[in-house]
Amino acid sequence: MTVGALPIWSKTFSYAIRSLCLLHIIHTYAYEFTETRGESMLPTLSATNDYVHVLKHFQNGKGIKMGDCVVALKPTDPNHRICKRITGMPGDMVLVDPSTKVNHIGDVLVDEERFSTYIKVPEGHVWVTGDNLSHSLDSRTYNALPMGLIMGKIVAANNFDKPFWDSRRNIWGFKWINNAFVDASGESN
Repeated sequence: MTVGALPIWSKTFSYAIRSLCLLHIIHTYAYEFTETRGESMLPTLSATNDYVHVLKHFQNGKGIKMGDCVVALKPTDPNHRICKRITGMPGDMVLVDPSTKVNHIGDVLVDEERFSTYIKVPEGHVWVTGDNLSHSLDSRTYNALPMGLIMGKIVAANNFDKPFWDSRRNIWGFKWINNAFVDASGESN
């Protein structure tokens, strides 16, 4: 063996380690393709077998806007991730729902504070909710989300329950996730 020459297995191992490092850097700082589960984002995302495309440029809330869908660490359990829509930016006054006080009158539930409790979203935080409010644990449960927990913005999704190629020439149920927020003046975001 000559000086400077490496065996073939050593070169292969070196390239494999470099490739894994590059994939780690891309996954951490640029792009992630991850599975979502749960009913909280119906109809935007399916309850099962949806995989989302997440851009990490928006990590820590950088450049996000009202109406964007994000992936974040769950504030009450940082080992879990959540997919939610931003419905309040720092400084916004948001309606807290559901209320904390419910009374029974006969067979009817009367919710006295449902539409009377507001909160101002603190600086460095956002208010997030699921699109399916009746099946979502979100800011209404754990309060405003610190922007530092935002992992990235969801830009698209694939539903692998769909056929590989459908009539719209759509591969595995691919769909763009658009920001559907419309402000009071009627302009979309």
